[in-house]
Amino acid sequence: MSWLSSLKSVFSPSQEVKEEEVQKVLQNYILPHSENALKDRITQINVQGQVLQITINTHPSEADDLQQIHDDLADALEKCGITELNMHVIQQKTGQTTGGCGHNHAEGESCSSQPKAEIEAPKSNLPPVVDASGTAPVQPTQEPDPNNPPIQKVAPQQRDVPKHPRIQNVILVSSGKGGVGKSTTTVNLALALQQLSLKVGVLDADIYGPSIPTMLGNAGRTPMIEAEQFIPIDAYGLAVLSIGHLTGDNNTPVAWRGPKATGALMQLFNQTLWPDLDVLMIDMPPGTGDIQLTLAQRIPVTGAVIVTTPQNVALLDATKGIELFNRVNIPVMGVIENMSTHICSNCGYEEQIFGTGGGDKLAEQYQIPLLGRLPLNVKIRENADAGKPSVIAGDDAAESYLAIAQKIADKLTKVEKDQSRIF
Repeated sequence: MSWLSSLKSVFSPSQEVKEEEVQKVLQNYILPHSENALKDRITQINVQGQVLQITINTHPSEADDLQQIHDDLADALEKCGITELNMHVIQQKTGQTTGGCGHNHAEGESCSSQPKAEIEAPKSNLPPVVDASGTAPVQPTQEPDPNNPPIQKVAPQQRDVPKHPRIQNVILVSSGKGGVGKSTTTVNLALALQQLSLKVGVLDADIYGPSIPTMLGNAGRTPMIEAEQFIPIDAYGLAVLSIGHLTGDNNTPVAWRGPKATGALMQLFNQTLWPDLDVLMIDMPPGTGDIQLTLAQRIPVTGAVIVTTPQNVALLDATKGIELFNRVNIPVMGVIENMSTHICSNCGYEEQIFGTGGGDKLAEQYQIPLLGRLPLNVKIRENADAGKPSVIAGDDAAESYLAIAQKIADKLTKVEKDQSRIF
């Protein structure tokens, strides 16, 4: 089995909304505990991208069925390309008298009669599905009842994500923007944590710009497959996997839309035979988009480390990254100020090329530790490009990485090892 066939579902074109199948689902759905068709209750349908909004009329006796209706439809519509269903409910009022059948009737109305709202509603086909441009006519509808807000599935929370059976701690290395040395920091911290007697792995989540294979000297290698799971590649004792290991070379662009990229990331995390790890370092892509949100909802994260440079532009983006992690309940373990200072290799003159105090300002603003400062040093870049990071090469920055790694290790949950285990 090749890696290509293993990722077949992810490599296939992203699913578009299939309007005819959406219509079919809505036309054929029968309301729970009745013989009434949903299509006779729908007053409006709107599609914006892969989000479907519908407005339906209901009766008080159906209040307990609303969540089931929403969940049934959401599951069926997901196969049609709909990723989110917003259901607005308008409750129809009937009279207060009750007949012998147990149903509410308007005064003088028999059991065979229907509530007025249903008598007046024409039994026609569904209203047209309109897109965001509004080119198709929109059917007039009643205003949604403010006491009945849209029913939506609650997004998964970090606290609800189950722990990986073989990974004790997951640490995200994030920056908010590109070009601040995040990937270099990731591999060196992973190697430094390993020197502190921890078992460490690295997952490259930068789907569009994977650089971990180059920095660890294994670009062009592809992982083996065992029982439909990837075997991570060994690099200096680290268990490593990147989308760059699957594309075959450094020239192939990963031109995927968000859902496909996040699907690939989850497959790399879940469909990899990770060894028992104390720490899995995840090298994050720049920004605060799909991949960051997917990680927050589907991967159990111990904490995030923010990498920035002292300049204001980098600090602004790092701030957005911290705000995102705060909102999704991922603890920020601290800030690393990279490219903090430059010492001329010829004359020894020290210069703050990107400014000063940026890391301190960020740490003070959010009351998080400044884990350390790293210099702008040509050896860091040369060693990373050569596939032999600073911690392995033992250059001038190695000691700084080890000091930062010790601070991170002190924050990790200590797990007692089973003394009966051989490995």
